[in-house]
Amino acid sequence: MSAAQGFLLFLVLLGGVATMLRLVSRTTATVPYPVLLALGGILIGLVPGLTLPPIGSELILLVFVPGLVFEASLGLDLAEVQRRLAPIGLLATLGVFLTVLAIGAMAHYGLGFAWASGMLLGAIVAATDPIAVVNLLRQLKGPPGLAAILEGESLFNDGTGVAVFAAVLGTILTGQPTVGDAVLRFFFVVAVGTTIGTGAGALGVLLVRRVREAELEIMVTLVVAYGAYLAADLVGASGVVAVVVAGIAFAGYGNRTGRLQQTQLLGFWNLLAFVLNAILFLLVGVALPTHRLLSVGGLVIGAYLIMFAARAVPVYGLLGVSDLRGREIPWRWRHLIFWGGLRGALSVARALYVTGRPGVDPRVPVVAYGIVVLSLLVQGGLLLPVARLLRLSSASAPA
Repeated sequence: MSAAQGFLLFLVLLGGVATMLRLVSRTTATVPYPVLLALGGILIGLVPGLTLPPIGSELILLVFVPGLVFEASLGLDLAEVQRRLAPIGLLATLGVFLTVLAIGAMAHYGLGFAWASGMLLGAIVAATDPIAVVNLLRQLKGPPGLAAILEGESLFNDGTGVAVFAAVLGTILTGQPTVGDAVLRFFFVVAVGTTIGTGAGALGVLLVRRVREAELEIMVTLVVAYGAYLAADLVGASGVVAVVVAGIAFAGYGNRTGRLQQTQLLGFWNLLAFVLNAILFLLVGVALPTHRLLSVGGLVIGAYLIMFAARAVPVYGLLGVSDLRGREIPWRWRHLIFWGGLRGALSVARALYVTGRPGVDPRVPVVAYGIVVLSLLVQGGLLLPVARLLRLSSASAPA
């Protein structure tokens, strides 16, 4: 069997498993589809003798992330996001910095990691993942304001995550502290990413206004989503921020004109997101370094508990500052925001990126991968029961 045939067989296998798991998810009201996909991927990865194609960080970042983030941006409730801009901004910026510090300190003192390794672990898993969060929130069907905060945080925190990750990794590789570089890089990746996204979104909207063929509209949005990500990535800015801003431009245009409601364009993006999500979450499970994880199982569990505890710092600290009386952000919302800080594909991509790099503790990417899987299985798997316990979900069955 040639390499191309093997890859096609792998895709067919993933598609078949994803289809079966989708049917299973419709019969269970407690385990969300993305969690089933991750479990299915883990089981595929455990099949003896099965040769799997290598999965790198670029595959995740360039193939899956732009399409999924753009589709999520199209579905944003812009009015609610604007209303909740202060808490979203705090969680997406200062919240990420505080989470990195909290994880780094607890990993150093509690698990024996060197300071640099603890901070790198924190930088990999500090930012919540838009793909995991948005996918589960759509099944939750909770209050729009709560959804806006969780979605907004996960979509906008990538700029901070990229800046801190690059600064910490630079410190490890060069031996020079780069705190100032982290601040400068944050402003660069966000400002340039926003500029590229604004330009791409404006150009895309201008083109869509001039066409009436659904095929051309779809092509324009595809070029905008992947082109904005690639352009930002090539200059070292945040591709996710660029895609989010471009997607918001289209969402705003759709809200003003009503042209994007019930159209083939939205149908295409919904279908594409479903396919990409299915393959991506399976890949996350398939790429799980199971044998290496077993050797550091206790460390993974300890690190996951640290990450989970560190989530309390921005949620109960920063949201408490932004809403002292709990009127705009009720305590029930805060509890679910705390629980719903899922990690996913972006953390996996960063873990894969540092794997094998000189100076990087080899346990860090393995532990980070374990944190992502536990986050999906534990927090993701129990998100709906927790939401129902807090009386925040109107979903009676999986979507």
